[in-house]
Amino acid sequence: MSKKIKIIICSLFFTILLLLAGNHQGHTQSMGVSFSFFFPRNGSFSVPISPFSIRGVGIDLNRYVAIETGFSLYRFSGLSVTNVPFETRDPIMGPTITFLVPLELVLQVGNASQQFRIKGGLFFFYNFSNQFLYGNLDRALRDIEDWEVLNSDFDYDNNIGWGYQLGAEYIVYVSKQFGITMGATYFIGGTNLNMRGVYQGGVNGSAFETVQAAYPDSKIDLTGWEISFGALFGN
Repeated sequence: MSKKIKIIICSLFFTILLLLAGNHQGHTQSMGVSFSFFFPRNGSFSVPISPFSIRGVGIDLNRYVAIETGFSLYRFSGLSVTNVPFETRDPIMGPTITFLVPLELVLQVGNASQQFRIKGGLFFFYNFSNQFLYGNLDRALRDIEDWEVLNSDFDYDNNIGWGYQLGAEYIVYVSKQFGITMGATYFIGGTNLNMRGVYQGGVNGSAFETVQAAYPDSKIDLTGWEISFGALFGN
């Protein structure tokens, strides 16, 4: 995705957030605090950095439809990389601190005591303090080269990522101002990585080789399940 398209998407997203923040209080949705667990595909189980996870902020368009947003700050121990000429089920990037913001259209049915919601939409994320898991990366490169020894040194681009999400949520209201939530959401997204660098190695007893490598189509894969438990406060 080009930088212009990214800027347009981000501008639209934050414009919607401002509109939500400026709406009349009588139409405001409840605000929620969640405890989430993320299971990334070919990655490492991850949890949010408490208390930096606030979800379910938005407005009711009518009784059955709402728009919600929020944010979570995750510490991903490991994330996989796609569009590279090697296969591995081990994570390649991590640990990283990831700021994740969803924008969801919500279809909701229920009554004063309970509610069921189906959610879908977009999400955006940005990774801080990325680094390679060189043990897993070197092992994957060593397998495709059929070498006994290999050491690598790679660089990357850090970009805003985005994707799609779909999930469901069940809410039990303990009182008019307090509810308990349980939900599951599947995320499909990524961000351009543009891996490039060098690796060297070979077979013991032979001269070592040096290889310049570039994977311009490589992406950090943020695909997986988020399981959440939390509480809603307010309307």
